[in-house]
Amino acid sequence: MNRVFNFSPGPSALPEAVLARARDELLDWHSSGMSVMEMSHRSKAYVALAEQAEADLRELMAIPAHYRVLFLQGGASGQFAAIPMNLLRGKQRAVYLDTGLWSDKAIAEARHYADVQVAASSRAAHYTTIPERADWDIDPQAAYFHYTSNETIGGVQFQTIPTVGDLPLVSDMSSDILSRPLDVSRFGLIYAGAQKNMGPSGITVVIVRDDLIGQALPVTPGVLDYRKQADNGSMLNTPPTFNWYLLGLVLEWLKGQGGLAAMETLNRTKADRLYSAIDASGFYDNPVDVRYRSLMNVPFRLPRQELEQPFLDAARKAGLVNLEGHRSVGGLRASLYNAMPLAGVEALVDFMGEFARTHG
Repeated sequence: MNRVFNFSPGPSALPEAVLARARDELLDWHSSGMSVMEMSHRSKAYVALAEQAEADLRELMAIPAHYRVLFLQGGASGQFAAIPMNLLRGKQRAVYLDTGLWSDKAIAEARHYADVQVAASSRAAHYTTIPERADWDIDPQAAYFHYTSNETIGGVQFQTIPTVGDLPLVSDMSSDILSRPLDVSRFGLIYAGAQKNMGPSGITVVIVRDDLIGQALPVTPGVLDYRKQADNGSMLNTPPTFNWYLLGLVLEWLKGQGGLAAMETLNRTKADRLYSAIDASGFYDNPVDVRYRSLMNVPFRLPRQELEQPFLDAARKAGLVNLEGHRSVGGLRASLYNAMPLAGVEALVDFMGEFARTHG
């Protein structure tokens, strides 16, 4: 077996130790004589598994007791609708910050349910920066403020938690959750698809403050109603059981690595190594404002577009895969999520140096 270094933006690489354990437990989970995929989600064994995953997530993120943790389906895109449905709470307006394609999609979906005020946008700068805080226009009477903490396509990431007065702060953290410690108490709601740093696609985590749930719009489907899901242990309907199990294994692995502080140290080392190589090359270019460069997603370009396919072909032969940029912007991109080892980044940097030497 020849494992490659997988730089996919999502679904992304999973820790090899997690995959190996899932393989070993596939036919017989904990001497049950069956796969976890074959278990009733109502069984004592599975409920214990689900509860342990929540406990591990709470421990890793230091989630306060007055927050609910939900394990849902529909991806972050499903939450684009669920958030206004649940959080408007009698108000009409919600405030959104536009910093990239994913925040733009969240805005478009929210407009079906709310009067959306766009506080500021970096569209004119081709989503290579974050608008200056002094320029944000925020209605203090709005229901909540939404931002995307890390834009996977543009490679733009908030380095600190923004301040928005008394508005509940809502964040799409799909691509940087669990990559570094953060103060959950600063947020009203955090949501994240699992397929970057937490597990496989098909399961989404929502962390929501207790006082924000229970006033969903009448049109809200039951599976998107946070109160109903919270009251049913995220099992209002059959959950994605195998995905939940794998997410739990990733959380165990993260604890074994030393938790989020250790992961932040590693992630900064990886990103610094790659950005330094790009900046010093005179061949590659990263277009992002250096103040907001992402630790998770590093877009870069070559001097000539016609070099991109030869670069990708040669990289694939070297065991470095999924380095294509998003189809909407082109170029190249390396995603450095938690499961990407430093050895993968070093291999990429060495390859990039040799490619620049032979094609510069």
